[in-house]
Amino acid sequence: MIGSILGVVLLGWISWHPVDGRAESGNETSGDLAAKVFQYLDAPANEDTDRLLHEVLTHPESSIERVGDIIRIGRSYGEQPTGTVPDLQVSVRGRSYPLSIAVPASYHPSKSLGLVVCLHGAGFDGKAYLERWQERLGDAYILACPTYPAGAWFTRRAEELVLATIHDLRRRYRIDPNRIFLTGMSNGGIGTLLIGMHHAPLFAGIAPMAGGLDRVLMPFLENLRNTPVYIIHGAKDEVMPVELSRSVVRELRALGYPYVYREHQREHPIAGGHYFPREELPDLVAWLNSQRRNPLPPRLTVARDASHLHPFGWVRVDATDRIAAFSEDLVDRADERIARREYARLDAVVAGANRIEVKTERIRRYSLFLSDHLIDLSKPVTVVTNGRVSFEGMVTPSLTTLLRQARLRQTSDELFPVHLTIAVEDQP
Repeated sequence: MIGSILGVVLLGWISWHPVDGRAESGNETSGDLAAKVFQYLDAPANEDTDRLLHEVLTHPESSIERVGDIIRIGRSYGEQPTGTVPDLQVSVRGRSYPLSIAVPASYHPSKSLGLVVCLHGAGFDGKAYLERWQERLGDAYILACPTYPAGAWFTRRAEELVLATIHDLRRRYRIDPNRIFLTGMSNGGIGTLLIGMHHAPLFAGIAPMAGGLDRVLMPFLENLRNTPVYIIHGAKDEVMPVELSRSVVRELRALGYPYVYREHQREHPIAGGHYFPREELPDLVAWLNSQRRNPLPPRLTVARDASHLHPFGWVRVDATDRIAAFSEDLVDRADERIARREYARLDAVVAGANRIEVKTERIRRYSLFLSDHLIDLSKPVTVVTNGRVSFEGMVTPSLTTLLRQARLRQTSDELFPVHLTIAVEDQP
């Protein structure tokens, strides 16, 4: 199914060239450091990234504080196309995919906008879907509609395409990292749930329409603890039965997670109940406008199959017992471990002053990525795993860690100078 690709895709397998971003600086030396920082962050995976990292680390003005400020201030953005840009290309693993975008004419590089990524259904492409969504959202957001064959958004390569699209647009346009949304219709609704669940910390919210999940995928809804969901489905839908969304809603309700569910009774002359009624638009847009991502929530819950062991906010599952592993798509759902829903699970919470409590299932080792926004780095830290103290002491911030994590995550508000690895003791 969908795979662990953040460490590859976020390093830029894109057909466009990177922008030479520089942080604002008042002197030439600081500007030189900023240029080197962004050169390292933007370099493709096949470049000599170790050399670029060394140049930053050995720069005379380099420090955790200075480099952190450079990344937080962000790159400068030059002029980019506005209006409808229907025929861009995004390259994933050597294959190009069409991408259509719409940028408000009022866009200015000095002011950030939200981003809405829309996933089309079978029988559509991104260009046609863009035309529909432009009328819906107007000039409030940058709109991106990639094209994937047959709308098969439940594949690993499709996941890579969505993440690559977001990554490259963020390098070219000033996009608010706390206002990135994912939505889609039909097959695109399925993809919205799947990609949204596995990469929940990236999104301020997800809005699947006329989609749903197989029961073996329901445990991954736990990943949406901090990511609100807006679901729309037609009661008379004969393509994707409404029960698919109802079952997702029941699971979210049982978890106590934030969601909105809109079940409409309308029918389209051609599509029947399998469509997005215009009457539902105002409430959806109002919901989008009200959402803001919290980049560092104090509690995280993550469920993982063996192909998704990438960072999830400030935690990462590193090693597990034998668990289910998805391949390129859902053809492997007959696998016994998948049928039994044997996944790894981790729940982590900042429980008090410099105390982090973690509960795990089927996990042998995990990582915590820490910053002074989560803990006081000048004082000892206590980590309790499954009721046992697994670490107690001082942690050492590292510029190397901060840079490597910033390169992997490609965001300015998740800067982690501390990487703490915890081995999980066997349960009695």
